[in-house]
Parts: sequence; structure tokens; C-alpha cells
Amino acid sequence: MAPPEPTAGPGSPGSGSPSPDSPGPDSPKTGRPRPTGPTGPAAWARDLAMGARFAVTGGRESLLRTALVAIGVGLGVALLAIAASVPHLSAAREHRENARSVNDEGNSRSIKASDRTLLYQAVTTDFHDKPLEGALLQPEGPRAPLPPGVSALPAPGEMVVSPALGDLLRSADGKLLRERFPYRVAGVIGDSGVLGPDELFYYAGSDRLRLDAPHGPGIHDATVRIDRFGHEEGGEPLSPVLVVLMNMTCVVLLLPIGIFIATAVRAGGERRDRRLAALRLVGTDIRATRRIASGEALCGALLGLVVGAGAFLVLRDFASGITIRDVAVSPADLVPSPALAALIAVAVPAVAVLVTLITLRRVTIEPLGVMRHTAARRRRLWWRLLIPAAGLALLLPLFGGVTMDPYAGDSSTYQVAGGGILVLIGIAALLPWLLEAGVARFRGGPVSWQLATRRIESNPGPAARAVGGITVAMAGAIAIHMLFAGVQGEFEEGLPTHSRMSGVYRGSTPAEVRSYTNSFRATPGVREALVTVDQFAHKSNDAASSATGVTVGDCDTLRRLAKLDSCRDGDVFVADAPEPGLGRSAEFPPGTRLFMEDRPYGSDRRNGREPRTYEWTIPASARVVQGLKDPTGMYHHGVLATPSTIDFAALPDPTTMVAIQLEPGNLEAVERVRNTAAAIDPLMRVYRMGGIRKESNYAMLQQALLVGTGLLLALIGAGLTATTLEQLRERRRLMSTLAALGARRTSVIGSVLWQTAIPVVLGTALAVAGGLGLGWVMLQVVNGTVRDWLDFLPVVGVGVGMIALVTTLSLPAVHHMTRPNGLRTE
Repeated sequence: MAPPEPTAGPGSPGSGSPSPDSPGPDSPKTGRPRPTGPTGPAAWARDLAMGARFAVTGGRESLLRTALVAIGVGLGVALLAIAASVPHLSAAREHRENARSVNDEGNSRSIKASDRTLLYQAVTTDFHDKPLEGALLQPEGPRAPLPPGVSALPAPGEMVVSPALGDLLRSADGKLLRERFPYRVAGVIGDSGVLGPDELFYYAGSDRLRLDAPHGPGIHDATVRIDRFGHEEGGEPLSPVLVVLMNMTCVVLLLPIGIFIATAVRAGGERRDRRLAALRLVGTDIRATRRIASGEALCGALLGLVVGAGAFLVLRDFASGITIRDVAVSPADLVPSPALAALIAVAVPAVAVLVTLITLRRVTIEPLGVMRHTAARRRRLWWRLLIPAAGLALLLPLFGGVTMDPYAGDSSTYQVAGGGILVLIGIAALLPWLLEAGVARFRGGPVSWQLATRRIESNPGPAARAVGGITVAMAGAIAIHMLFAGVQGEFEEGLPTHSRMSGVYRGSTPAEVRSYTNSFRATPGVREALVTVDQFAHKSNDAASSATGVTVGDCDTLRRLAKLDSCRDGDVFVADAPEPGLGRSAEFPPGTRLFMEDRPYGSDRRNGREPRTYEWTIPASARVVQGLKDPTGMYHHGVLATPSTIDFAALPDPTTMVAIQLEPGNLEAVERVRNTAAAIDPLMRVYRMGGIRKESNYAMLQQALLVGTGLLLALIGAGLTATTLEQLRERRRLMSTLAALGARRTSVIGSVLWQTAIPVVLGTALAVAGGLGLGWVMLQVVNGTVRDWLDFLPVVGVGVGMIALVTTLSLPAVHHMTRPNGLRTE
């Protein structure tokens, strides 16, 4: 019906009198109507505030959407806060470690004994494969320095212990350990003196330390004189390969969090757009509508920051379950860096607003409805391929350029990280196109299949976003898993068995060696024990010349190291090992002159002490014999000499070697052997051989990856559950309509399952292809090799299993939403 014609009246065009509001003849010409409300920043503030009010006062639907956004963003913020705490965690730990370190780099003998000095000897042992470190202290005056966390120096026969060591010594599990310490516990070290809540550490008082006491490579350090605690350790530079591992670990763990946050702020988008259409109906223009939507997203993001802070405080209490270099993390050290915390506080709301504005560009919101696709336009592929191509372009020049040498120079940190980020972002960008292209080719099939495929075809965005985070996470996990597997041989050392132990100690006399052997053999659980004195020797004065070992022991000991027809004191043998290339008889025949010298290390070298030398000739009567395995399973080859053939006192750098074989499976025997070694001398350390020994930084990084992946999967699982339930809630009326029109409930439920399964299958295929490709490229960068192309199966299994669990949890909600009464409204 046409609108009624306007009637003439005062001030109307048809009337004879001008309107009071009409411009007079002298009035300026009017252009665009002046806005009646605020403009500029004031308009932004008004509209953002209105959007925030809608988010918290817009009824149950708005509150639910805001809660979903806040929870999703909060979980991501919590993980970002943990990542932002790593610098402070590392700095606090390093500060405590430096505060209790002593300076043995300088000339300790240049520090004169006074009432302000003490003698310090570091001691290291193990208990149940956990390092147990400590130090012997001998004050030289009443004002000797105190270690951090200690109020008074322990007297001889006393010790102060870390809280964890004190608890262990008082427990039933510490019974064997108590036998190792002939000290009375006199106090507890404060928090400033320990690296973590579970560190086993102690200081013991002594009156037997000597500054010039003999020491060797088996002893942690020589006795030193100090006048203060606190020394900044220089540390060795990291291997470039390890730096690459660190960069890729950060990329793999942090990038999916960003994608997850960007996805979380889009929860409930369809219902929000319908509310915005209502605002358009009452006169709001399109710009104000977008600002109101941004205010709603901003409110959810700000609430997410609060939720994330709370979740971070809760997660921080579980930090003590994470170990770094064998010591648990202290929750008090998990404090976000102020700069990074400020960046998170600014970046998360900014991302929420930016994602909202980008999303609304593809939506036309009119007063009478919302149009998402005014014209069918397929997604373009070319620009999506440019992103991973740019990442590969950054990585290709690095092929073979990253080595294990820590002094090799720049490892192109930013180039590696940038290349990895671009490749993973490219995988995320390819998923919507792949989903759209794949579904467009699906035809026919059962009703549930057609419902699912047509739904995805009409709007593939939500389906792609739902699995986008898990796709990127799986691709990154596959790549980093391949990278770790390809270089693990550089950081891990395989050892033969858990029933063997070895140890090193300073050089000993024949009588001491025999005493040590008897002590170890008398230890319960020991099957065999050998103690020898070894000296390294060269064929000439040139240190680069051929070298061999000279092993000194009595005939009973030597018979366990080689096949001897006869032996008496005064005999010398040259032992060959059966393995090719390990023989010594041809290279060091009888009559060969050997040159031995000590190579001063530690404070001795810095004190300028000249190396001591000793020349010795293998007697012409020496016999060539075949070497045997010692109790540790190693062949002895080289020169075997009885005590009377060599001058023990003249050996420049002798080392006492301990080789022990235990009863298999007897774990208590391991600690009893360590107790025996501590009774001989606290400085004697024996190692358990077996399993895998990892380089400390590599082990720490692997632990961080494991913990981070677990938290990331939990985050994605929770977010995926919330996203799935939100999508089901938005499609509730549609599913109810289908049920009311007679569609079988199994068909409707099946369509929901297919809508989850199709993106998962395509996303998993993309993740496997992208992850394997990125992993291969990174291995070429670090000169690694692919161990097994099927190593990705566990990663895919975990990801698909998590999605299956989320889908199963959503089935009750699907069953409830397929009832016809879902059409009822108020």
C-alpha cells in the first residue's frame, strides 16, 4: 500500500508561510545533515560502552555468549601467562644458583687465610637416580661467609639440609640414605638457598679439608678458599641445533593458543548478528553497529583476562610437579614478566576487536535480516599458498647451515621461528579452502550425510574454525616430534644395563686400591667389583700422537681384565680387544716408550702450575694378551701393569677407576654401593649405568614440550567442547524443525556427527601432510635424519581421540535438541 500523501500545513511546501526551521533567504546553504550525537572518539566510547552493556545485560543468550568468550579467552590467557613467566622463572632460578656459587676461577691461593675465609669443597652423589648435591665447609675464622639461606655454619659432624632432603631423611624411604651421612642435622636451608622445593642439597661442616688435597677428574671440584658466596657462572653457549629446537617448541606451543583465542571471540556470532540487525531496525548505522559489536567482543575479552588471571593462579599451584634439570619448579617463581603481561593485556582485547571487525566485513547486517553470502564466491587458493611458500623461502637458505658446534655463530633464530610460523599459519589458512573444495564434490549418500555436507557447503567457516586449532597443533606436534627424533642421537647417550655401576676417584696407592676392592665386594648385592689405577699415556711428547691407557692392578685384578696364562708381581701385558680397530699390541709393542703428563685443570691450571711428566718404557718381556670385559661390560685394552713395575708416586695424573656389577633388579644394592663409596670418601662418586642419559638442556626442553603439549591439548579440548555446544545451540531450532517435519532422529544426530567427522578427517590429512613437510624441512636445516615416517601416528591418534571424546560428550545435547518442542519460544 502506498503511503498517504502529505497534507499542506504551516511550514509545508504547499503552504504560503515559511517553516520556522527552513532556511531564510540570508541563511547559508545547508549540505549534509549535522550529526546530533557525539562524534569521533566520543562516538567510539559510546558505542563500545553500549556493546559492553549488551554483553552483560542482554539477557540469558548474551550472558551465555559472553561467558563462553570469557572462558575460551581466559584459558588461552592462562597459558600465555605461563609462557610469559618463563623469563622470570629462569632469572630467579639463575639468581639463587649464582648466589650460592663460589668463585673457583681465580687464584684461590691468592686469598690469604683470615677470620673472614673458609675452605669449600663441592660434593655430588645420587639417590634413586636423582642428583644430591652439597658442599663441605671448614671456616677459618669466626666471621667466615654464610651461604644463602643459612643462619649459622654447621660445626664438624653437623649439616644443614634443604627442606626436601630433611623430609627424605626422616621418612622410611630415606633409611639407606641416612647411612651415607655421618652428620647430625642441625638446621634447614631457607628458600633463598635452594633452587626448587624438591631439591636435595646440604652443607656439612668439616675439619679435614686441605687446600692442596689431591683431586682428579672424578671429583666435582678441588678444595678452594673463599671469602664470600656469590659468583655468576659463565656457562657454555647453547648448540645452534638446541636453539632451533627451542624456537620451534615455542612456535608449536604458542601459535595454536593465538588461533584458539581468535576463534573463541567469535563464539555465538550468528545470534549476535541477529541482535545487531535489530539495532539497525531502530536506526543505528552500519558503523555504529560494528562498534557496538566490537564493544561486546571487547567486554568478553576483558572478562577473559580476569578469568585467565584466576586460572593462572590455580595452575601455578601445580608447578611443583614440573621439573627442570632434575629440580621442581617453585610456584613463587612463576610470575609473568611485566612487559609480556602488559603485551598480553593489550594484545588480547585488540585481537578480539580486530577479529570481530574482520568477521563483520563478510556479513551484511540490514534492518530486516542478516545476509552472509550475497553472492556465491569460492575461496581463493593462490594467496593461501603464498603464506607457507614464504615460510619455506625463509627456511631453504638454512639447509645444512645449523650444526652442533656451539661456537659456529648465528643460528638465525628469527629466520627459523618466522619460517615455522608462516608454514603453520599457511596450514590454518588452507583448511577452509580444502573443506569447501572437498565438500563441494560430495554428492548423494544417506540423508544424514547430505544434511551434513550441505550445511558445511553453505557455511564452511564455523566447521573450519572448530578444528583449525587442533589441525595446527597436530601439524606442529608432528613436525617437532620428527625434529626431536631426528637429532636425539646428538643429545642422548645409550647405556647398556641397569645392573652396572662405574666411578672415578683421585689416584690411589696399591694398598688403598685393594682396600676399596674389598669394601665394594663386601657390599650386599654386589656380584663383582674391580678397582684399578689408570694413567693416560702418549707415544711421544706430542699430545696429538697415538695414546693408550696404562692400567695398574694386582694379578687378581688383571686376570679379570685379560686372559692370562700366568701372572706374578713384576709382569706387564699389552691387551687387545676383540673388536676391530681396538687392538693395541701392534701400535704399542713391547719396548715402546710412553710419555705421561698431567694436564692441569681448574684452579691448578689458573695458578700457573707446570705440568708434571713421567716417561716409562713398556718392558721387552711384556706379553700380548686378549682383553676381557670388565664388570661394566667394557673391554680393557692397552697396557696392564702390576704394581712393582711402575712408580706410583711418579705418575703425574693417575685416576682410580671403579667397575661394579650388581645383582639384576636389586635397586637397594645401587644405594648401598653409593654408601660404601661415601664411607671411603664423600668425594668418590659412582654412577649407575643404564637407560638413556640426556644432555641437560635437551632434557629440559623435552620436558617443557611434554608439559606444554598436555596443557595445549587440554585447552583445545575444552575450547572445542564449548564451540561444539555453541554451534549446536545455534542450530537448535533447525534441528527441532527437522524433527517436527518427520525427519528421523538418527538422521539428525548422524548429520551432526558427519559435520564433525568431515572437517576432522580433512584437517587431519592436512596436518599430517603439513607436519611431515615442515618436519622434513627442519631436519634438513639441522642436518638430521628421519627416523621413522610413521612416528606421527601417536600424535594423530591423540588428536583424533580428543575430538572423538568431545563429540561423544556432545551427543546428549544433540539428543535433547532434536525434540519438536525446541520450536517453542517466548
